[in-house]
Amino acid sequence: MKILITGGAGFIGSHLCKFYLERGNEVWCIDNLSTGDIENIEELFKNPDFKFLKKDLINLDIDKLPTDFDFIIHLASPASPSDYFKYPVETLKVNSIGTEKMLLLALRCDAKFLFSSTSEVYGDPLIPVQNEEYWGNVNPVGERSPYDEGKRFGEAITMAYKRKYNVNTRIVRIFNTYGPKMRIDDGRVIPNFICQAIRNLPITIYGDGEQTRSFCYIDDLVDGIARIMEKDYHLPINLGNPEEFSILQLAKIIKELTSSDSPIVFKPPLPDDPKRRKPDITKAQKILGWKPKISLEEGLKKTITYFERKLK
Repeated sequence: MKILITGGAGFIGSHLCKFYLERGNEVWCIDNLSTGDIENIEELFKNPDFKFLKKDLINLDIDKLPTDFDFIIHLASPASPSDYFKYPVETLKVNSIGTEKMLLLALRCDAKFLFSSTSEVYGDPLIPVQNEEYWGNVNPVGERSPYDEGKRFGEAITMAYKRKYNVNTRIVRIFNTYGPKMRIDDGRVIPNFICQAIRNLPITIYGDGEQTRSFCYIDDLVDGIARIMEKDYHLPINLGNPEEFSILQLAKIIKELTSSDSPIVFKPPLPDDPKRRKPDITKAQKILGWKPKISLEEGLKKTITYFERKLK
């Protein structure tokens, strides 16, 4: 098969590129490297079935792509608050203009198309566990809105292309995912805490630390995405680990696993920061036969090892 992965030099995208290459596919990676990292895919250039295009989806002429594709997995987008605060317009455009371009390409190729959405479409949820029927509680003009509303629009246009043109679409709502190949300066909580702990710097918590997150290791997420690409299911589906931890708990676990002397310090909360994140994965279990297998401690140990090498 020929598989196109946008944002393929990013954290999740690079793992998916490797996954599909190892299974004998021809993989095309498109990334403008604004938030992706060429180091994430360096090992893949040895494989003649790996093709890399340094392109911005906003300006991409899909008619000039030299081949058709069987799968299109659309991951391109800034994904951490520090990135979409820096690139708010670009975030909106890649999730709107970029998504439609990939849908048009899928329509032309008769390809399976996956839009990578996010748990952020639920905003600051008013229910403790978020299922796919929950419409969310999102501030449409807040600092996080370029990402939140960009992804909500991406879901809407994906469903519109499914209903109007019968494009073979899928939507995954990805909850907090972590693992090797995250950037040191990613800005998300696990890389921040690990790097601070390894360096014995203060571990910085924004808010009181009682806000919760559910952390899914990258290998489990890749497995979930691969499974949905093989299923005839087109409505949004949650992919995440339902085990819930407070941010303060996370800081203490990372401090212990790194044998760090870092103090834990508290700073003012970030704007519109969700207080709870816990996915209902009932649909993923029933439809995909999927649930996470890797515990937080096991996944953190692997991630810490990666960052220790990077920080040498």
